[in-house]
Amino acid sequence: MAIQWTENLAVGVDMIDNQHKGIFSRVNNLLSAMAQGKGRDEVGKVIAFLADYVVKHFSAEEAIMAKNNYDDLPSQKAEHAQFIKDFSGLKKEFETRGVTPHLVIQIQQKVCNWLTNHIGNEDKKIGAFLKIKG
Repeated sequence: MAIQWTENLAVGVDMIDNQHKGIFSRVNNLLSAMAQGKGRDEVGKVIAFLADYVVKHFSAEEAIMAKNNYDDLPSQKAEHAQFIKDFSGLKKEFETRGVTPHLVIQIQQKVCNWLTNHIGNEDKKIGAFLKIKG
């Protein structure tokens, strides 16, 4: 169930790439904790950390885009906001129901798939833009 970071996902901006790798690592920790039936407290800690980390990452990424007058910033912000909303819903589901098969599937679909698609498509455009801009 783990998601794999590959160099195909590299944006070409070290700070962004390192944060993306960190997000992948944390998501894998979450999936592992859930699969191993770890306690609610441990899964909750990973979810809370990931929620905070993603918000900080999006803020940093958006600041780079704003500083460089990236044309697609509004679209990126909208996608980031939607991800935060979806993740908050998953966090709430965990808080009310605990680790359920439905939650595991939703995290796989809404978190793992979104990350690989968003980074592989949208964030790579930022890297290409910044490379051209110099």
